[in-house]
Amino acid sequence: MDLWEIFVAFVLGLVEGLTEFAPVSSTGHMIIVDDTLLHSKELFSQPVANTFKVVIQLGSIIAAVIIFKDRFLNMFGLKKLPSDSGRTGQKLRLSQVIVGLLPAGVLGVLFNDYIDEYLFSVHTVVIGLVVGALLMIAADLFRPAKPKAVSVDQITHKQALIIGLFQCIALWPGFSRSGSTISGGVLLGLNHRAASDFTFIMAVPIMAGASFLSLLKNWQYITMDALPFFIVGFISAFLFAWLAIRFFLHLINRIKLIPFALYRIALAALIYFVVL
Repeated sequence: MDLWEIFVAFVLGLVEGLTEFAPVSSTGHMIIVDDTLLHSKELFSQPVANTFKVVIQLGSIIAAVIIFKDRFLNMFGLKKLPSDSGRTGQKLRLSQVIVGLLPAGVLGVLFNDYIDEYLFSVHTVVIGLVVGALLMIAADLFRPAKPKAVSVDQITHKQALIIGLFQCIALWPGFSRSGSTISGGVLLGLNHRAASDFTFIMAVPIMAGASFLSLLKNWQYITMDALPFFIVGFISAFLFAWLAIRFFLHLINRIKLIPFALYRIALAALIYFVVL
């Protein structure tokens, strides 16, 4: 593995980690950076490059698990959250997470091959960036004046299902899983932090499922020559995702979604006029 391959894996991991949990589309950013600058498919092959972009999400998943470990342990009945945590009464349960995961999980399995073959391109990402930005702007403009839920513990099963339906939109690269689900949660009356917490908790099983499915289907492409490439990307994604989640959760209730939406529109315009 030469220095250029290490650099490509590190940069793609950095892009994945910094953008996975922000409402800007990590997949879209990786496709843009890779297709316009790094060209990882020329190092190995297109299937290896596509598999890499999914598998390094495992690094981001582990970062989220570490940050929300107490929450996950509580949902499985392995740890009681402290009484002074501000979470009293109703608790987020595993059943609500499962309800939120079902819509995108089913559609992802059914259309995974189609998405990999036809939607992983800069053109489709630009469309997703713009339309997703409009959804985020609408969420901030038309959200209820007073939030109905200020903690992830107050989310109902009905809200979880509807947020899960919003997550289906993110199967289109560029839309952003976080952008879609946080927008859906805000429109339903969650404050931005509660919607973000639920989004990140839901992201763990669905991202893990997508990564393991890609591994099972494309195991033959992960050769000994390509393995160091995957490892560097994995470590890079983990480190930068851990930093990004910590930063984002302290920021989102203050700045809301519109600044991220404006960034997405500016990025889409830059790509359209410079790259396409």
